[in-house]
Amino acid sequence: MRRTILTVASFAALMAVMAPAAQAQPANDRYCLQGRIWGYPGNCQFATYQQCQASASGTSAYCGINPRYAFAQQRYY
Repeated sequence: MRRTILTVASFAALMAVMAPAAQAQPANDRYCLQGRIWGYPGNCQFATYQQCQASASGTSAYCGINPRYAFAQQRYY
């Protein structure tokens, strides 16, 4: 019985610690580097359009919005 209570308490503590951390992560994939080399949707690791443009500079690639955000269902608060 004591082991079960300890297991449940440990699991609850772990979930309480991980839930806010998962929600606090910034969106680092709003823009994608796209082009012949990258394909579609491309390299989607850029938080800002300027970051994506800096990586695309001097190449034949271009930047576009991540389709995951472009076609996501809108949330109303």
